[in-house]
Amino acid sequence: MKTLPIGISSFEKIRTDDYYYADKTKFVEKLGKGGYYFLSRPRRFGKSLFVDTLKQAFLGKKELFEGLYLYDN
Repeated sequence: MKTLPIGISSFEKIRTDDYYYADKTKFVEKLGKGGYYFLSRPRRFGKSLFVDTLKQAFLGKKELFEGLYLYDN
């Protein structure tokens, strides 16, 4: 049974273990196209997880993105 990844900021752990993940990889594609962005969110709102998602995307770990938007785009 899937659980919520409370306190987990590792994209790889969330994708390899059985956790829920809201697909935000469309924003990774937008960031990759260029420009300047300021990631402003309240505390405990997923900034570290999103930065780790960016890291995994730019490292080219395609298997982690299977079934997500970024896998095919």
